[in-house]
Amino acid sequence: MHWLVDGMNVIGTRPDAWWRDRHGAMVRLVDLLERWAVEAGEDVTVVFEQPPSPPIRSTVIEVAHAPRARANSADDEIVRRLKALPTRAATWVVTSDRWLADQAHALGCAVESSAAFRARIEGTAW
Repeated sequence: MHWLVDGMNVIGTRPDAWWRDRHGAMVRLVDLLERWAVEAGEDVTVVFEQPPSPPIRSTVIEVAHAPRARANSADDEIVRRLKALPTRAATWVVTSDRWLADQAHALGCAVESSAAFRARIEGTAW
């Protein structure tokens, strides 16, 4: 299974003052995604609106970003990536954005809410 994750949507599911250290929150999410991907045997791409600075690298998951930082640019990048896939049957999109969820469904992908996915990767239930 391939997961395309709207990174800031997942980060935003917890009001833990992530906005005070956006980069730190991104690093923590990537770490959590790496551990989950290895444990669950899943293929994961996390997409951010802009490139993390300093860069966040991973040998386990793909850390991606939109080509130009702006509002909803991660959504646009996820749709672009979905359209480029030869098959989307085994692709899940993680988002809280209705527009992106609708686009993913229209392209034949499954969608999981950011909150449900966060619970999944943390091993907890809501």
